[in-house]
Amino acid sequence: MADTILAAEGVVKRFGGLVATDRLSLDVAEGEVHAVIGPNGAGKTTLVAQIAGELRPDAGIIRFLGEDITRLSAHLRSLKGLARSFQITSVFQEFTALDNVALAVQAHDGHSFHFWRAAHSDPALRAPAQAILARVGLEARADVRASHLAHGEKRALEIAMALATRPRLLLLDEPTAGMGPEDSARMVKLLAQLKGAVTILLIEHDMDAVWALADRITVLVYGRAIATGAPEAIRGNEKVRRAYLGEDDVARPGRG
Repeated sequence: MADTILAAEGVVKRFGGLVATDRLSLDVAEGEVHAVIGPNGAGKTTLVAQIAGELRPDAGIIRFLGEDITRLSAHLRSLKGLARSFQITSVFQEFTALDNVALAVQAHDGHSFHFWRAAHSDPALRAPAQAILARVGLEARADVRASHLAHGEKRALEIAMALATRPRLLLLDEPTAGMGPEDSARMVKLLAQLKGAVTILLIEHDMDAVWALADRITVLVYGRAIATGAPEAIRGNEKVRRAYLGEDDVARPGRG
């Protein structure tokens, strides 16, 4: 089995009386696509926010590459190789796709986004940015303003910006959200091309995308992991089916 790149151990997050993450443990192996699924309100996005460093757990430990990162900022986690697409990056609508990725390259090298004029002209920034755009299928749209890109293209651009940070682990929170069938299929194809090159923790509601991409799946219900396994094992898990049908008898912490 591949080495563990990320491990959450007994993580707890409360919002008042609501337990959003309930003593949750999860590990992600290097090179895999590990999907996290669950009904609305299961705590998926809260979990990703804690892994990304945007929320601090009330209890538990998060380790990345063997290091305890529980108290590190999102910025320091990014420098260590952890990137959250769609959240950690912001698309500058009036800049071109190429300028956006060049800025992400520049920022990861320790410079401020405010020095955008250098990113606009520096070949050392633009050459890798062009290569990343080609990687996500946007090479022909390099000189198009982000505001003029279609929804699916903007999502691909956000992934390009995350890839510009040279991540070891990419956190994707619902990458196909708001997409029609064609855009969704293109996104799944893009993520399939990234498999093996970068480890991915995928939060996704589109089960067709999950079945197509995931090496392992963890199922959350009310902040708890009720099952983890290969897709075929999750498909046949009766407890998982009951959870999605709303018949699961798992206790509901903080909900009376």
